[in-house]
This record gives sequence, C-alpha cells and structure tokens, in this order.
Amino acid sequence: MRMRWFLPNPIKTLPTFNNIRSISFPSFVRSSFRNRFQMAAIHNHSEAGLAKRFWIKFNRESIFAMYAPFVISLASGNLKIDSFRHYIAQDVHFLRAFAQAYESAEECADDDDDKLGLSQLRKTVLEELKMHGSLVEEWGLDLAKEHSINSATVKYTDFLLATASGKIEGLKSSAKLATPFEKTKIAAYTLGAMAPCMRLYAFLGKKFKELPDSNESTHPYSKWIDNYSSDGFQASALQTEELLDKLSITLTGEELDVIEKLYYQAMKLEIDFFTAQPLFQPTIVPLIKGHNPEDDHIVIFSDFDLTCTVLDSSAILAEIAIVTAPKSDNQPEDQITRMLSSDLRNTWSSLSKLYTEEYEQCIESIMPANRLENFDYKELSMALEQLSKFENSANNRVVESGVLKGINIEDIKRAGERLILQDGCTDFFRRVVKNENLNASVHVLSYCWCGDLIRSAFSSADLNEMDVHANEFSYEGSVSTGDIVKKVESPIDKVQAFRNILENCKDDKKKLTVYIGDSVGDLLCLLEADVGIVVGSSSSLRTIGTQFGVSFVPLFSGLVKKQKEYNEESSSNWKGLSGTLYTVTSWAEVHAFVLGC
Repeated sequence: MRMRWFLPNPIKTLPTFNNIRSISFPSFVRSSFRNRFQMAAIHNHSEAGLAKRFWIKFNRESIFAMYAPFVISLASGNLKIDSFRHYIAQDVHFLRAFAQAYESAEECADDDDDKLGLSQLRKTVLEELKMHGSLVEEWGLDLAKEHSINSATVKYTDFLLATASGKIEGLKSSAKLATPFEKTKIAAYTLGAMAPCMRLYAFLGKKFKELPDSNESTHPYSKWIDNYSSDGFQASALQTEELLDKLSITLTGEELDVIEKLYYQAMKLEIDFFTAQPLFQPTIVPLIKGHNPEDDHIVIFSDFDLTCTVLDSSAILAEIAIVTAPKSDNQPEDQITRMLSSDLRNTWSSLSKLYTEEYEQCIESIMPANRLENFDYKELSMALEQLSKFENSANNRVVESGVLKGINIEDIKRAGERLILQDGCTDFFRRVVKNENLNASVHVLSYCWCGDLIRSAFSSADLNEMDVHANEFSYEGSVSTGDIVKKVESPIDKVQAFRNILENCKDDKKKLTVYIGDSVGDLLCLLEADVGIVVGSSSSLRTIGTQFGVSFVPLFSGLVKKQKEYNEESSSNWKGLSGTLYTVTSWAEVHAFVLGC
C-alpha cells in the first residue's frame, strides 16, 4: 500500500487534460487535476519557442542517440581509433552539407539580421571543419583514400540539401516559392532540419563533460568533447534555434507541421548515423547484445504504481469508490451495504493522513544512526521487515474501514483501460514480449490492492503476455466485499515473490534479471536483480538506500564507466547484490539500454 491520493502527487510525466478527462473521474477530481496540470503546463512551456518544444517532444530520440554503442564508447575513451577515424571522415561530409545549407538559408532569408546570423553560423561550421582537419592531420588520415561516404551519411546530407533547395515532402508546390516571403519559409524549413542536430551535439557535449574523469588530459578524444561542450558551440546551437523560432513566427499551422516532420526526420537520421558507425571492439550496450534464445533467458521485473503509472493505483481505487458510492441511505436490500459518498471521502482522508504520519515515523525509526561505509544487505533486510509490519497493519486498517466495499469489477476494468501510463513504458514492454527472437519474460510485482486494475491497463495496450503478481479484491459476484486477498504488500513479500519466480522458471538457461522500480518497497528486489534500475526520484528510497551503503549512479555515466573497463577478455559482469543501483529519468533510457534503438 502506498496511499498517495491526498498527497502532492509525484508525477513524472505531465499528461494532457484531454487524457485526464477521458478517465471519467469524479468532477471534483477532474477539476483539481485540470487546474494543477494546466498551471504546470503554463509554467513549463509558456516561454518555450518552437525549437525547444520540438526538442522536448522528441527527447526519446536524443536518449537513443546518447545510448548508441558508438557514443558510449566515444564517451568512455576506449573507442578504437579506426572507428573514430571513420566517424570523422563521415562527419566531414556532414559539415560540408551544413555549410552549404546555411548558405542556402542565408540566400532565402529576407531580413538583414537573419542573413548576418546565418552567415555567422556558416563561419562556425567552417571553423569546425578546420578542427576536424587538425584531428585528421593528427592521426594521419587521408579522407580521399581511406573512407568512402556511407549510406547513413548520404541519407542525411541528401535530406538536408533537398530541404535547403525547397524540395520538401508535404509542400503542395515549390514553384510558388519565388517571392521573398515564400523564400523565407525555405530558410525556416532548412533550419528545422538543422536545429535538432546542433542541439543533439550540444547535448552530447555537455553530457560528456559532466562525466567523471572527462577533464583528464589522458582522454584520447578530449578535443572533440571540448569543442562540443564549449560555450561557443552551445551558443551556435542556441542561435540556430532562435533563428528557427523567429523565421517560423508567420507560418501557418500546416507549415509548422512540415517543420515538425523535418525536425523529427533529422533526429531519426542522426540516430541512424551514430548506429551506422563501425565498431572494432565489444560494447556494454545494448544489454541484449549477444543474446542467444537457445541458451539465455532475460527476466524483466517491474513495479507498477508510479513506475509504470502516472498516478498511484490507490488514488484510482479511491476515486472509483467515492464516485460510485450512494449519496443517501436508500440502498437496495439485495446489494452490499456501502458507506455514503460523503462519509467515504472523509474516511479516505483520515486513512491517508494517518498512513502518511505513521509511514514517516516508520522510515525514521529504521534508519541507522550513522551511514554505513559499506553496503550491508542483511542489515537493510532486517530494517525493512519493520516497514513490512507497518504496511500489513495499514492494509488491515483499510479493510476494516470498509472503504473498498461495493466496487464493481467492470468499473475497475474501465479505469484500468483508461489509466495513464508513463511515456515509453508500454512501447518497451511490447518490444520485449512481442519479439520472437528474444527469450524474455516480464513480471509485474505490485503492492496494488487490485490485480484486475493492472491486468486491464496492460490488456488495453495489447500486453496480455505480462505476468501480474499483486493483491486481489475479494468479490461477491461482480462486486467487491471490501476484503483484500493479500499476496504482495511489503518489501519482504516482493523480494520473496521475485525469488519464487526465478526458482519456478522451468528451464536451465542462463538468466539475466532486470528490475525496474521507484520506491522503498522495491529496494530489495532492485538490489537482488543483476541490474536494478530506479525510475524517478523518490527521496525516501535514496535516503534509506544511501544510509545502508547503496550507491545510486546515473545509468549513462555508469555504462560509460563499465565501457571504459570493458575489453575482449572481460565479461559484462552484471551481478546482483553489488550495492549499486542505476537511476534514469525516463523509460526511453531503459529501452535504449536494454534493447537499443
């Protein structure tokens, strides 16, 4: 149980109001959600220009680029020199196309300031080409002799130059682009195809610079990192975006849609460019690399509430109970007697307040007086047994209150079908369970009081293959009795279910386990899995884990470190109980790490 209904909701992905409205929550709940989400949207996006909105919208693609094996190897510094030489040779073709595209955009622009800005950006690209030239000279590379242009490079450069010449898919006619006003649109379209690449390189440069040891003079590719993380390049990326914003102000909705498509296409082509770079070494990513279905079995575990969902399931069940509860004492004699809606709301509020107070007290009581220097799983397990007793007591209190009595299973299923899941969650699971070449299974371990809600949520996304391990409502016919069939209600229950699933796997294949979770209740499972991935930013999870010696490492930097130590003789060495958990901010990172692009 994690009763967060009346608490500030730790929502990691803001849904649109249209999505919230489709859940058919009570009107007072819809109003509250609408106000909160609209204010958040206003705060976050009111001043965002077109380029920034597109970057946010296509963040998934930037993550896939960041987790490409070539990029991880480059960041680690152990990328083989032959791979880097090939990349530089291809990037030279890119930069030449960029310089030509900036020149074309300058010719199309009508405003003198815009022309000057585009001219400056072109000069910056020419300077970048000189930097590449110094790298070529440093490693004795003959571009003409050693490296022909590859297909991924050709696809992007052809796309960019076609856009710069006005040959754009979706435009009704390029013959009408003769007037200065119409030609300015071509400049906007061209920048729409260039801005994502500039921003992506600026993003990667900063990410590399933030890594531990990135400033070491021994990093063989420090010049590349210094260039793309520099204030100068960051300013060039921003200038490109600002020019795109300015040139797009007068465009129609249809024309802005064209720019969005160009932006997205450019991002996809950049990912293809990175994945097309040849590698002459083993890589740590993706996790399924080298997977052999005949010998290997990947077992993926995931929490549900606030790991997969935007809202905690107790909030959903509370809303169903309140909206369907009777408003008066005139209740049919042949139905389960229920609490009145107003009384139910007050009871829920009291239960939630009491849960919060006691939970905080319990967390405080199990913390060691001093932070442990070394990871101690046994001590942590003993401490979490106290939390397990608390969770059991809290669930008993909910059952005894009768607040879960009289909920119709059809209402639960409808709520599950409309449940908002985290962006990228279902896509990841679908790629796992629908892949016939991947011997993998997915298990959902949840404190949720009602497994039917979870099954309905995943079934609506065509994910019937996933195994759900949760508590269940007790029913008389199709109506809940108020009792809970308790199966998973504590950290101890979860880790025992985790172990039982692995013990019951009826094969002798080599298993690799991944656990994805967000809360203290997931902590033991996260640590026992070969790879434990923490979604979100639960303060209690990190506080408790840190006090017991657990290390929380951003997944990207953790992979770069592992790649740095990785060679032909070593293994990936993913093993449970290492005391290290990896943190991510989105399901895109999970997807990119486990499955690749």
